[in-house]
Amino acid sequence: MSESVHANLSSFFPEQALEKEETRQRSHQLEEIKRLKEVHAAAQLKNLEDFLKINRISLRDIKYSCFCAGTWVTFGGQITDDVAEEMTTLAYEKWPQSRRINDVRLNSTGLRASLDRLQLEYVDVVFANRPDPYTPIEETVRAMTYVINRGMALYWGTSRWNSMEIMEAYSVARQFNQIPPICEQAEYHMFQREKVEVQLPQLYHKIGIGAMTWSPLACGIISGKYRSGIPPSARASLKGYEWIKDKIMSEEGHREQLKLRELETFAQRLQCTLPQLAIAWCLRNDKVNSVLLGASRPAQLVENIRAIQVLPKITMSIAAEIDCILKNKPHCKKGSRFSKEH
Repeated sequence: MSESVHANLSSFFPEQALEKEETRQRSHQLEEIKRLKEVHAAAQLKNLEDFLKINRISLRDIKYSCFCAGTWVTFGGQITDDVAEEMTTLAYEKWPQSRRINDVRLNSTGLRASLDRLQLEYVDVVFANRPDPYTPIEETVRAMTYVINRGMALYWGTSRWNSMEIMEAYSVARQFNQIPPICEQAEYHMFQREKVEVQLPQLYHKIGIGAMTWSPLACGIISGKYRSGIPPSARASLKGYEWIKDKIMSEEGHREQLKLRELETFAQRLQCTLPQLAIAWCLRNDKVNSVLLGASRPAQLVENIRAIQVLPKITMSIAAEIDCILKNKPHCKKGSRFSKEH
């Protein structure tokens, strides 16, 4: 039956027209479900062409999604418990894992209490966030080894440690038959590149340290939300985070805003948002095992995750154009095996 005849009949038979519309909607819903399943399936694969990589952290067997949830400021501060639960549920339902949590930043004395609250027996990785200047690194290494030997974690990593501190932890572990760290959590975004692009790759080749990165949007600066000032609900307006506002209002901050305007036009060329471009740019670095994403609402989390669809678009030539805009590509030391292009 032709479309024109069917349309005429529908005008005389409203029920048939309604049925046709319901069929169309069901078809659309099935297509959407199929698309979500494809994205979900891609999330389990390592193949870059399937968008979302499952990476190994350092040289060990533990595997991570290339995206993890970051809760530094938003959870427990910027957003309500209800919104936090909604976003956690979203991540859990779309990308289910076993009933374990992947990582926490706790000391050895607080870890057991945290595990009890989470109703978990152990975590995959426990992070030592910032070395305590009053605690010898040997003591930290022994504490992390104790945590692992007691079955509370499988591995441990560092967070915001410098290269010398990481090397000392590794050396101490080898000297005293303790367990060394497997990865470092480092700040990495378009305006902060030196540590992840130069220092950590050298550690990777020397001792196998992997890299998890945080703040891909530079505390929201790269999102573009500050182009017209400081929104009242933004992180820069929170008590204790005045330093973000100072950074935005500084001379360097103004220069960064000019670069972001160019990058926003660039993102439009790639048919994506500026945050998606920035996150995909971070993930493009093949020495980055996982990018921690922060979000203040579920829709923002979904938008950020869709950066995986932008990743294949960032070719070598596109990356070179971005570098021309940023003008801050760090120079590797002579003899370094690291190359950002891949």
